[in-house]
Amino acid sequence: MNDAQIDDVGTFLAYAIRLEEDAAQRFADLAEAMKIYGNADVAQFFARMAQFSRMHLEEARKRAAFHTVPSIPANEFCWPGDESPEATSMEGSHYLMTLDYAFDLALESEERGYAFYATVFDRTTDSDVKVLAREFRDEEAEHVAELKRWMTKLNLPAAAA
Repeated sequence: MNDAQIDDVGTFLAYAIRLEEDAAQRFADLAEAMKIYGNADVAQFFARMAQFSRMHLEEARKRAAFHTVPSIPANEFCWPGDESPEATSMEGSHYLMTLDYAFDLALESEERGYAFYATVFDRTTDSDVKVLAREFRDEEAEHVAELKRWMTKLNLPAAAA
């Protein structure tokens, strides 16, 4: 699966559910870290990003109710880079992180989620998976755009390439 070749809706939904679970948890971790850091506005933003991921997760779970979704143990998911694309580094939840670093972590996470769904969309041979991958990709694009708007609003430098 490292090449994101997913040709079954159930398997796609298993991956989407896991990816969004990871994203929601990691953004919640960042929100908590920002509370500790003392930046309530940014903590609220990351909590909102976690909520976006939970909403996306709920959508994936609703869709899964209509399909046979395989139960894949966490250690058997085959992700590009060997971990869930939106699994932000756990070091990112350290209370001493800078605001710039926190946003960079979040942006990288959302861009990896976008790239994952875009790759699935590009490579799948299943028309139903293609429809779902496009929807999930487009939602990740919204998350990327939201982060970039906040970075501009807060006058943060763009992440180093």
